[in-house]
Amino acid sequence: MVESSFLVFPNIDPIIVSLGPLKVRWYGLMYLVGFVAAYLLAHKRLEQTSWTKEQLGDLLFWSFVGVIVGGRIGYVLFYQFDLFLADPTYLVKIWTGGMSFHGGLLGVLAALFWRARKMNSSFLQVGDFIAPLVPIGLGAGRIGNFLNAELWGRPTDVPWAIVFPNAGNVPRHPSQLYEFALEGVLLFIILWLYSAKPRPIGAVSGLFLLGYGVFRFIVEFFRQPDAHLGLYNIGLSQGQLLCLPMILLGTWLIVRAYRKDSQAATSAAKKS
Repeated sequence: MVESSFLVFPNIDPIIVSLGPLKVRWYGLMYLVGFVAAYLLAHKRLEQTSWTKEQLGDLLFWSFVGVIVGGRIGYVLFYQFDLFLADPTYLVKIWTGGMSFHGGLLGVLAALFWRARKMNSSFLQVGDFIAPLVPIGLGAGRIGNFLNAELWGRPTDVPWAIVFPNAGNVPRHPSQLYEFALEGVLLFIILWLYSAKPRPIGAVSGLFLLGYGVFRFIVEFFRQPDAHLGLYNIGLSQGQLLCLPMILLGTWLIVRAYRKDSQAATSAAKKS
């Protein structure tokens, strides 16, 4: 492969602006974009619930905290556990980089479980409301990964391959943009349109888990595996293994939701 026939990643400074000791980074800005978008979209559908604006604000705030805390803990446990054992303080060294979606998901689920009890709602009801808001943040995060020239794809000779800095001077799949398109844009469209009409409780949450799990599993075939982990003997990456429980759980939630809805409809028909 001849490098000159492919795109070369431009020299983009990961720091947008420095204000004394404060440094605004692209990745941090993308987190802010995702949170603001979720806030605006949530308010657009607040009237479909019995919640107050204050309750919604608390729900979104603690969900955001769950993303940050869970994302960091998940990254350390799933991908850098050896570093953690050697230096437990590595867990709180967020400035060194490293966030995991699957860890962030667990953090959000913990926050939703706690807030659902405070809001006198079921866990799945809250999950169904939040699920369509998540892909915006996921897509923004992948744009942040691309601008940081990190989490690049596997070597390829496709015409749109990009030579990333610090990636071996080899043209690679821009897998960050694949994830942006699938986990961000397409998943948002699917969930937003699907949840526009009343659905059985748990169905929207299930569709999110299933959709993300499938899209991420596919993109992992184009994404460069973590150097210190590589691929397992079965040919799958760590990200793909973590997606399998999501796919199974999402499928189960959808089937369960429609089965319970069907049973309720049958019982109502008999009573009438």
